Amino acid sequence: MIRRANHIIQRINRLAAISEDDKGITRRYGTPAAIEAGNLLLQWMQAAGLQTRVDAIGNVRGRWPSATPAAKTFVIASHLDTVVNAGRWDGPLGVLAGLDILESLISGHHDFPFHIELIAFCDEEGVRFHTTYLGSKALAGSLEPETLQRRDDQDIPLSTAIRSIGGDPDRIMAEALPPDQWLGYFELHIEQGPVLWNKNIAVAPVTAIAGQVRAELRFTGEAGHAGTVPAAMRHDALCAAAEFILAAENLAKTSAANSTSSFNPAAAAPVLATVGKLAIPNSASNVIPGETTLSLDLRSADWDTLESARQQLHDTAAAIARRRGLTLDWHPIQSSPAVACDGPLTAILTSAIRATGLEPLPLVSGAGHDAVPISAVAPVSMLFVRCYKGISHNPAEHVEAADLATAIAVAEKFILNLKEIVNNGDLRNHPIGR
Repeated sequence: MIRRANHIIQRINRLAAISEDDKGITRRYGTPAAIEAGNLLLQWMQAAGLQTRVDAIGNVRGRWPSATPAAKTFVIASHLDTVVNAGRWDGPLGVLAGLDILESLISGHHDFPFHIELIAFCDEEGVRFHTTYLGSKALAGSLEPETLQRRDDQDIPLSTAIRSIGGDPDRIMAEALPPDQWLGYFELHIEQGPVLWNKNIAVAPVTAIAGQVRAELRFTGEAGHAGTVPAAMRHDALCAAAEFILAAENLAKTSAANSTSSFNPAAAAPVLATVGKLAIPNSASNVIPGETTLSLDLRSADWDTLESARQQLHDTAAAIARRRGLTLDWHPIQSSPAVACDGPLTAILTSAIRATGLEPLPLVSGAGHDAVPISAVAPVSMLFVRCYKGISHNPAEHVEAADLATAIAVAEKFILNLKEIVNNGDLRNHPIGR
C-alpha cells in the first residue's frame, strides 16, 4: 500500500503545480488552471479504462460500468477546486485515492453488481461566485436556477463562465443522477481538524456534517474627513463592522463554553462564527469609512442552535447600525442543514476500519463537503484521514504516506465488502448494514 500511496502523492504534487499564479495553489471554478487540472485528471481516468466525460457544469466523470446495465450507481467523489493560496490535499486526495482504488479493482478483474462512478466536482469551495457545492448540486439535481445569475468580482455571470469552459447551463438538470439510480456515495477527505492528529489515529468514519449559514453584511454610514468630523458626530461603517466581528466572536466563545465537546454528536453542539472577508470601498488613511462589507460564516451540528445564532447576530447587527446611525443590508448567501451520514454504509466502513486493526473513532465534520447536497438524493458516507496538526486551507496542509496507505486499504476493503453485501441481497437488511 505504501507504493500506491506514494503514487497518489506524485499525482497530488502534479496537480499542485497547476495554479492561477506561481505564489501558491489557487484553482477557482472556470479558470484556465481549473480546466488544466481537470484535463490532466481526465487523461488519468482514460488510462485507467474508465468511460470519461466532462458534464454540463464542468464535473470530470469516470464511469466503470457493471455487467448489469440496470444496476444502480455508487459514486466516489471529491473536488478539484481550491481556496486562494490553498494546500494540495483538500479535495484532490479523495479524487486521486478513488482513482487508485478503481485502478486496483479493474486490474483485479472484479465484477461488480453496481456501476461505480468517480467524480471530481468542479466547484465545492465556492470562491469565485461566493457560493458552494456547484458541482455536487448539479449532480444531485438541486442547483437553483437563480444561482446561474450569480456574478464574480469581474461581474461575469456564472452562466457565462459555464459556457466559456464548454459547458451548457441548459443541460445541467438533464445530466443529474436521479435518486432511483443511486446506490450510495463515498468521499475520502482530510479531517481539516486536529482530533486525529492529537490522538495519533490514521483514519476515522464520519457520522455527520455540521450545518452552515453564510451571509454578506454591508454597513453604510457617511464618509468624512478624518481631521474635521468630531467623534460623536461620525457614522463610521468600519467601527460598526469591528463591533459586529467581536460580537460574533463572543457568541462562539460563549457557545463553546456551554458545550461539553466540540462537534461531538452526543454533546450540546457549539456554534463556530467566522468573518473571513472585510472590504472598505474607496479606503484611505485620512477618510472615515462610509461603507464596509463583510462575510459571516456560521456552523453547528445542530440546526436549531445554528438558526438561533443567525437570528441573534442579525439582531445584533441591526442594533449596531441603529445606534451608530447607519443602514444595514443583510444578504443571505447559503444555508445548508446538518447532515447525518448513512447508517448502513457507515457500519460497513467502520467494519473495514476494524479489519485494518484500528479502533474506529466516530467524528462529526465541522467543515462542509459535497456529501451535503448529495445526501438529499442518496445515502452518503465519508472517511477522514489524519492531516498534519489538523491544518487545512493552508499551504502547510500535509498527509503522511503511511496514513494514506491505511486510508486506501480501508476504502478498498469498504468497496469490496459493499460488493459482497449487494451480491448477497438487500444492503438495508444485511446484519452489517443495520
